[in-house]
Amino acid sequence: MKVLVTGAAGFIGFHLTLYLLNRGDEVVGLDNINEYYDVRLKYGRLRETGIDEQKISYGLAVASDTYPKYQFIKLDITDHCRLKKVFKNCHFDAVCNLAAQAGVRYSITNPKAYIDSNIMGFMNVLECCRVNNIKHLVYASSSSVYGLNKKMPFSVGQGVDHPVSLYAASKKSNELMAHAYSHLFQMPTTGLRFFTVYGPWGRPDMSLYLFTKAIMENRPIDIYNNGEMKRDFTYIDDIVDGIAKVIDRPAKANRFWNDLRPDPSTSNVPYRIFNIGRGESVNLMDFITELERLTKRVAIKNYMPLQDGDVLETWADIRATRRLTGYEPKTSFAEGIERFVDWYTNFYPIETVTEKILQAV
Repeated sequence: MKVLVTGAAGFIGFHLTLYLLNRGDEVVGLDNINEYYDVRLKYGRLRETGIDEQKISYGLAVASDTYPKYQFIKLDITDHCRLKKVFKNCHFDAVCNLAAQAGVRYSITNPKAYIDSNIMGFMNVLECCRVNNIKHLVYASSSSVYGLNKKMPFSVGQGVDHPVSLYAASKKSNELMAHAYSHLFQMPTTGLRFFTVYGPWGRPDMSLYLFTKAIMENRPIDIYNNGEMKRDFTYIDDIVDGIAKVIDRPAKANRFWNDLRPDPSTSNVPYRIFNIGRGESVNLMDFITELERLTKRVAIKNYMPLQDGDVLETWADIRATRRLTGYEPKTSFAEGIERFVDWYTNFYPIETVTEKILQAV
């Protein structure tokens, strides 16, 4: 297939791009390379896919030096005019939209960024898919849409009408917008609710990255709700395997749709919602203990109250994803943390970490 991956310099987008290229697909990657976090990490990911950052110019395609079937374009999905040209020129079979303004806490102080990227940008992607008869649009939703819901595990058959952050609300909006397009234009769309993704090349604003960095630099880690939190930590390799399986299976109308008892995860049109998680909930303190064991350091723990926008627990019901796609997560959180720590200590050599500690003293 020829696949467009938006957010290709991001954590999940980078790994998905490599996965698709290594299995033989042709890929065009888009990313605006914004400064939400250190762009050096984004350029590092691009280098891994053979993209020379010196050749990057806004709106122009750069061919990979490593993968003959890969091109990267620096482009913001809010730029509708240039996005339309990319779709028109490239003739994609499928689109995976991972471009979004991420982060729950950032949405509290910078709400407009989420409307611009997650709503207006997604609208542009939908329109381009419609005009160009894309066979399947897969897009990132989030476990955060479950909001105030406390019925565990989180099932795609449950309602998600009570978000606790604007980020979550924007992701729920994406699901509604996608359904409207599936209904009006018979366009196959599938939304993926990701659960706490972690692994090498991860985002610096996420817990594992923050904890590892602080522990290695001998600084305190902030532990919210006094550590009484659980998360369905999902390793990046399992996430991208799930995405690829979904891309290969365009959404179809539910033959057993009952409009008197509607299923929130399906429809009488080609629309689908899946959870992509590990399918188990891990105590945050167990996660930290494993990290301490691997780094051979004891974390300096700073216990804090629950933050606005946070939920106490996430736990994915992945039975439907297993049954319909063959998705099967394989990586335990202990294995995943070890792989992340190995990557982190290679990407940030111990000399650099020691230097930071000395500067702090």
